[in-house]
Amino acid sequence: MPGKNATTGGRDARSLSLRTLDVLGAFGAARPRLTLSELSRASGLSLTTTHRIVADLLEWGALEEADGGYQVGLRLWEAACAAPRGLALRETALPAMEDLYEATHENVQLAVREGLEVVYVERITGRGAVRVLTKVGGRFALPATGVGLVLLAHAPREVQERVLAEPLRRWTPYTVTDPAVLRKMLAGVRCAGTARSDRQVTEDAFSVACPVRGVGGEVVAALSVVVRSDGPLTPKALTPAVQAAGRSISRALGWEPARPAGGGRLLGAG
Repeated sequence: MPGKNATTGGRDARSLSLRTLDVLGAFGAARPRLTLSELSRASGLSLTTTHRIVADLLEWGALEEADGGYQVGLRLWEAACAAPRGLALRETALPAMEDLYEATHENVQLAVREGLEVVYVERITGRGAVRVLTKVGGRFALPATGVGLVLLAHAPREVQERVLAEPLRRWTPYTVTDPAVLRKMLAGVRCAGTARSDRQVTEDAFSVACPVRGVGGEVVAALSVVVRSDGPLTPKALTPAVQAAGRSISRALGWEPARPAGGGRLLGAG
């Protein structure tokens, strides 16, 4: 338990700020509303400490009372919206994402990497689009998704090695769980400038993803379209549209593709 890993004489030796973050970290997509006892268990803190922290969070507006428990408050949401990789990226990307959605009427997703996970910062979907397991603000493992493959392929080497060293979860019979195969896939993503995830998360969907680059050309996010595996749209047909949207967002973020001295094809335009 978080609060019991750093104790001295039975008392939590960590700062109040870290213990407060433990309480906030107890909330998630599967646990949007928690009681005081549930918060105490999830954070590893005593009921007395949890009660004191919750009282402060309620006063500040980070938490709100709801149906006998607590949920994340609007003031915390407002603070989170100031994150440059969240709201600013989302607002810059939305026009190109909307164009891509109008062209496909399928799931269009924008994601960033946080540690060893994907965090989805925006998604556009239609009523008839294929079902996906992701949601805005949600997290997912890096290796199985199109956006995750892009982000992992362009992550620092130590991040790649940590992912490859861990057991890879199998979501469907098509999920790649062999580290050697995944390593080859990541090299292919860097070479092709796009990633394809074929039925790796759900058996009825595949995705095509590409990088979104920042001012210096670094990969700051990934963009994807998720479509039905048995539908009329193919990866080959989707790739140019996804790449064009990714370049549009990258340029809006300040990226300028390098040109060869004699003109011709853009470099790094994956």
